[in-house]
Amino acid sequence: MGPRFATIDVGTNSVLLLVAERAPDGSFRAVDERMEITRLGKGVDRTRVLDPASVDATVEAIRTFAEAARAAGAAKLVVTATSAARDATNGEAFFEKAEAACGVRPEVLSGDLEAALSYASARHDFGSAAGSLAVVDIGGGSTELVYGSGSEVSFRRSFDVGAVRLTERWLRADPPSPSELAALREDLTRTLAAAPPPPADSALVGIAGTVTTLCALHLGLSAYDGRLVHGQRLRAVDVRALADRLGRLPLAERKALPGLPPSAPT
Repeated sequence: MGPRFATIDVGTNSVLLLVAERAPDGSFRAVDERMEITRLGKGVDRTRVLDPASVDATVEAIRTFAEAARAAGAAKLVVTATSAARDATNGEAFFEKAEAACGVRPEVLSGDLEAALSYASARHDFGSAAGSLAVVDIGGGSTELVYGSGSEVSFRRSFDVGAVRLTERWLRADPPSPSELAALREDLTRTLAAAPPPPADSALVGIAGTVTTLCALHLGLSAYDGRLVHGQRLRAVDVRALADRLGRLPLAERKALPGLPPSAPT
């Protein structure tokens, strides 16, 4: 068995654990992957303050994941935090609780660094099969867009639009009303207008929970399986059909769909 390392990624919507084993050739093999939806960023777009109940749930998930990582033999644990932690004025109190729970202080990733890491990940798995890449990382609080070819990045930016942030800004009815959905799309279109169009020959690579959940829904998976989702192709017409379907369903029916975690705050 090679050395093992672990990361805990604290996002706006969920907490992710990855424990990976390093092979002699330097590659990594996942040995444990877990997700817990804690919605740390609940209300942060409006208040700029982390919700106490969400903090407690997130800290407990960090504690549980850190214990699992060490039980799996991880020699090193890294904890990172992204959009919600960047924006909140009371982030320091959360960091102290998280450090007390797992022994590691979370490192806050800037939007620029988050975008760079997203591109590096996509390039590692898909760069050899395509010329240029257009990478989109849709999180709960932010969305990163990166264009590049090989190691050269031509555009990189993090935008303050994500699944949780836009839901809280615009969606009130259940299911969302046409006017609410139109306002959300207008906000998103206005924000992303700052990004240039990707190179015409780019392969579009989507990463993170929103994209993988859409893929799981498209496949109708009764239980999420990363091996089936990773590298799967989604056509634009498929994404539009999913968006239209989800936008018409009440919350209870959305949560019952195969491929969507029942605890997802959709």
